[in-house]
Amino acid sequence: MPLLLRGRTYADTELLVMAIINRTRDSFYDKGATYDDAPALAAVERAVAAGAEIVDIGGVKAGPGTDVGASEELTRVVPFVQLVRERHPDIIISVDTWRAGVADACLAAGADIVNDAWGGVDPELATVAGAHGAAIVCTHAGGQQPRTRPHRVGYDDVMSDVIARTTALAQRAIEAGVAPASVLLDPGHDFGKNTYHSLEVTRRLPELVAEGFPVLVSLSNKDFVGETLDRPVPQRLTGTLATTAVAAWLGAQVVRAHNVPETREVLDMVATIRGDRAPAVARRGLA
Repeated sequence: MPLLLRGRTYADTELLVMAIINRTRDSFYDKGATYDDAPALAAVERAVAAGAEIVDIGGVKAGPGTDVGASEELTRVVPFVQLVRERHPDIIISVDTWRAGVADACLAAGADIVNDAWGGVDPELATVAGAHGAAIVCTHAGGQQPRTRPHRVGYDDVMSDVIARTTALAQRAIEAGVAPASVLLDPGHDFGKNTYHSLEVTRRLPELVAEGFPVLVSLSNKDFVGETLDRPVPQRLTGTLATTAVAAWLGAQVVRAHNVPETREVLDMVATIRGDRAPAVARRGLA
């Protein structure tokens, strides 16, 4: 189906970049570089200029670390969402949270998407999204609790589990009032998975796409990329972009990314090879 975000409809051939904006001191990638408003706003400006259609604002590190309560999370993200909405009235804003109260406040402040990366641990999250007419990302986390790392996790069939859990979350969201075209499925790379699981869901991505919902992937600099190539976080861009190209070719429509310019170019190249986008220029052999 087409993707509906902020009243705009995107054909399933359109590939979108979701830029990551961390409002945390302990991000695994940027180590707190966008915790303060000024650098965070500058990061939004760069992302928009580089072609990101969505900015994803999160106030809690995904992995283990210092406890961040709901009150602190609200302080980190709600005023910033409002500030981004004022500066960029047309950008699509996503909030990365598993807490319904935080999502509610962010949507009231101008956000458009709830990015539920922990697989519906708060059942009221879908209700909040429906009440605001917002979109929601339904992510597979294998039943893990927020901010935990998988330990010897196993599946009889990891993609079957991904499909079963994400489509159940999608149905919950639709019943709560979210438009079907505003429900995205995320296979949840690294969340509740080891590296073999993340690689398998990548190559089997067409099975999730076949469920009919737009698919979002969050691949950027993750551990499965690092372990595959034996690279630390600062050296994972090449592996991330290779995986991005494969995922887009296999049907993912939205890519959540730290490195926006590079991701935008990869998606444009994939779209052009598929025949869904014309080359920016075409001179060779024609003049």
